[in-house]
Amino acid sequence: MAKVLIKGNEAVAEAAIRSGCRYYFGYPITPQTEIAEYMAKKMPTVGGLCLQAESEVAAINMVYGASASGVRVMTSSSSPGISLKSEGVSYIVGCDLPCVILNVQRGGPGLGGIQPSQSDYYQATKALGHGDMQLFVLAPSSVQEMAQLTADAFGIADKYRMPVLLLADGALGQMMEPVDFDALKFTPEPEKPWAVNGHGGKRKKNIITSLFLKPEELEANVLERDKKYKEVDANEVRYENYLCDDADIIIVSFGITARISKAAVNEARKQGVKAGLLRPITLSPFPSEILNKLADNASAFLSVELNMGQMVNDVKLATECKKPVYFYGRTGGSLMSSDDVLDEIKKISGGLK
Repeated sequence: MAKVLIKGNEAVAEAAIRSGCRYYFGYPITPQTEIAEYMAKKMPTVGGLCLQAESEVAAINMVYGASASGVRVMTSSSSPGISLKSEGVSYIVGCDLPCVILNVQRGGPGLGGIQPSQSDYYQATKALGHGDMQLFVLAPSSVQEMAQLTADAFGIADKYRMPVLLLADGALGQMMEPVDFDALKFTPEPEKPWAVNGHGGKRKKNIITSLFLKPEELEANVLERDKKYKEVDANEVRYENYLCDDADIIIVSFGITARISKAAVNEARKQGVKAGLLRPITLSPFPSEILNKLADNASAFLSVELNMGQMVNDVKLATECKKPVYFYGRTGGSLMSSDDVLDEIKKISGGLK
């Protein structure tokens, strides 16, 4: 099959269907509504169900129920819609259930605007739900990666029995690029003996709950889940290292801004400035170990984001403040240019001499 020119949102939907997702529950909100539209057309042709819920709250609780029954299920929304889903996400985590959630970010806070943003970094990596919980967070930077990371997300969710969040933005969701769907790698859906899907008296009934009234039982449950998070941290970190090994200035950037930053790195190299790009693909778990190693030789780091610097502290923690960490960003739905990033690199480079 030849490559298909397709929107990022539609690429996610197609990849989800090819991954074995047969249940989608969502609610329309710009700039991700094409996912629901695509699912509404395609799901019936593969024996699946696409349902527009009455609200984001209803949608995430439908995901909760479907996942508990053992099927691959997905929802999507944009920034304020994801906020509405947060309680349901915490219940899903508390029940150790797998699912895939897509956030095509828009500007905020509040209703904000419908232009691209990365201002939900805190929400995705720190605060999407109450309690001692984490999500697995993937950050694509191309439409091809939107598709592949969707396929990966279902496998990761099933492997660790946890929600996986794809953190994209309005630019990636709306842009069109060629996608080779035949090149995608999929993880077969495993057996799910824990599911509440009927048993005909052949086994003890399964009970899925996040309610533990005895403190010692809840503590044991949280501690057991923390072991899983440590396993994720040890085995699942992903990143792109672009010209970082000999770099004096290393840009740390994800998603659409990483593409802009890579162009700035190339131009900086042409002008004699040793710049590099470390692109986190997993925002949680964060690529702390590689950043710490790079801090031994680099002179400075520059975090480039479409927000007010939400990833900066993670870069500082990862590098143990061995070297200065600078920030450059735009917000409100505005995109920077590669020239803007190049100017920041030059400023830092000039200050280091």
